[in-house]
Amino acid sequence: MLLLRTDRLPEGGGWLHEVKFDGYRALAIKSGGQVRLRSRNDKDFTKRYPGVVAALRELPDETVIDGEVVALDATGKPMFSLLQNGSADVHFYAFDVLVLAGRDVTGEPLVKRRELLENHALPEPVRCSPVLEASLSDLVQSIRAQGLEGLVAKRANSRYESGQRSGAWMKMRVNRSQEFIIGAGRPPRRRPARRGAAKGV
Repeated sequence: MLLLRTDRLPEGGGWLHEVKFDGYRALAIKSGGQVRLRSRNDKDFTKRYPGVVAALRELPDETVIDGEVVALDATGKPMFSLLQNGSADVHFYAFDVLVLAGRDVTGEPLVKRRELLENHALPEPVRCSPVLEASLSDLVQSIRAQGLEGLVAKRANSRYESGQRSGAWMKMRVNRSQEFIIGAGRPPRRRPARRGAAKGV
């Protein structure tokens, strides 16, 4: 299920808010006793994050969980650059379940799916992405102060729409960062003129 980008998130009792993590979105799949971790673009992360995969083996067989692979710095802040550099402090933040013990639950409302997910607590480094309990303005201020990327809003009664960007899930960037490529060079060396060059030889 895809997130719709917006400059203003909805709020109220019908919406749940979560941190927008700066990591790799991934599906955790346990089938036939084997765990696979696949990116949104269907890249295989299974061997790349063995600690996460080991914890996910505690899932019931025939289960699919949606989440994000996140690297944390020394203060516990998500850092995408650490994830790219192979940081050892990698976690999987689970925020939805599609199939649980062979039962398709995508048609259930999000609040019910989250309840099912939270009832199957997994060991570190797997964590359940918390729902943030505060007003939207307070959440935005907190996210900005902590230097986190942004916020996500999800309709509490939404079903899971695989591959869709329906607007039931929305994202808003709070802290905008830019990446710059810095290069250095030197001017080319001037080659000495050959003798006779002034005479056209």
